[in-house]
Amino acid sequence: MALFRITVTHTRITNGIRLEKGMSVDVASSYSNPLTTNGGHEVIDAFQRIYGLDLAKAGKSGLDVKKVN
Repeated sequence: MALFRITVTHTRITNGIRLEKGMSVDVASSYSNPLTTNGGHEVIDAFQRIYGLDLAKAGKSGLDVKKVN
């Protein structure tokens, strides 16, 4: 299982949800890219848990995924 850091690359407002540049979450995943695999549910859940934002409504574009370890 690997640890990934997902970071917002630019500030945007989509469907009334504001994502600020630099917002990031860490996700442990057994997939090679947690953003594109399994509908990105791990990433969506992490943004909901940490920031209270519904990433499913805001969309997953403009996110950078980096493997931490």
